[in-house]
Amino acid sequence: MPDRRLVSGSRQEEDLQFEAGLRPRRLADFTGQSKLKENLAIAIEAARLRGEAMDHVLLYGPPGLGKTTLASIIAEELGVGFTATSGPVLQKKLDLTGILSNVRALQVFFVDEIHRLMQDVEEMLYSALEDFRVDILVGSGPGARTHSLQLPPFTAIGATTRQGLVSAPLRGRFGLVLRLDPYTVPELQRIVQRSARLLNVETDEDAAEEIARRCRGTPRIANRLLRRVRDYAQVRADGRITREVAQTALNLLEVDRFGLDDVDQKIMLTILEKYRGGPVGLSTIAASIAEEADTIEEVYEPYLIQLGFLHRTPRGRAATALAFDYFHVQRKERGEQPALF
Repeated sequence: MPDRRLVSGSRQEEDLQFEAGLRPRRLADFTGQSKLKENLAIAIEAARLRGEAMDHVLLYGPPGLGKTTLASIIAEELGVGFTATSGPVLQKKLDLTGILSNVRALQVFFVDEIHRLMQDVEEMLYSALEDFRVDILVGSGPGARTHSLQLPPFTAIGATTRQGLVSAPLRGRFGLVLRLDPYTVPELQRIVQRSARLLNVETDEDAAEEIARRCRGTPRIANRLLRRVRDYAQVRADGRITREVAQTALNLLEVDRFGLDDVDQKIMLTILEKYRGGPVGLSTIAASIAEEADTIEEVYEPYLIQLGFLHRTPRGRAATALAFDYFHVQRKERGEQPALF
């Protein structure tokens, strides 16, 4: 019997390679985010005309909207090298020093999940971003001394899903702070059609729209759903993705017409049925469905709020009247007690 961890790891690596193959390489090929793209295009062109490093950029927004893709596009448009790391990887000052010492002039240095940097590592990054210098402590005790390592000018790009957790001193060192917003259905439809062409899968416009409507406004999810629908079309149909094939495949995956999966439905039904619509605390919801509170708050809640099914109150999370109607749950008055059996 194969080791599940190996199978899971292999599947994850395959998904990453799949996503990388579908990523646009130029700003003109990047769909959506028109204002953000215009700001970036101006900054990129200005840096190229001056022959200087572009201003540091902080990209923030929900997961899967293209922050990593934009970082690689910026490097491609500037015609410079690209070095990537992430906040959790940089556990010690030495980790950051080792990477920055290899940074070349004008190149792009990308830090994903920048809000998760350790405090001492973040403080070392301040001088690197502002003065292109890293201060290294050599020795210890009375004989310790500080050695400054001068760095060539470079462009740092930070990405975060939680801008509020990025400290003010760090945020202030980025010249451009740009937000990525959820995509519209027509934008996602174009993304699905482009990905389908790259995969050589014949996909109807209606089928692309169906996938776009069920992907929670997120290109990463759209591409993942397209891959699953492609598998279904090749095994259970003639290989061509029509609206009917897309609907059947997505229903089989338990992704409803709003893109809600089983976890979304567990969250909402817990609030609606167990707690009569709330308000109920986030930790209580997490314990009820055996899910991490941070995952609920960062991954699931924003979309449920966007749909108008959920809102936050000082006393906790509460379902809206729209949620009661959509999930076909009868609203109980406060005096009523829920049935135990």
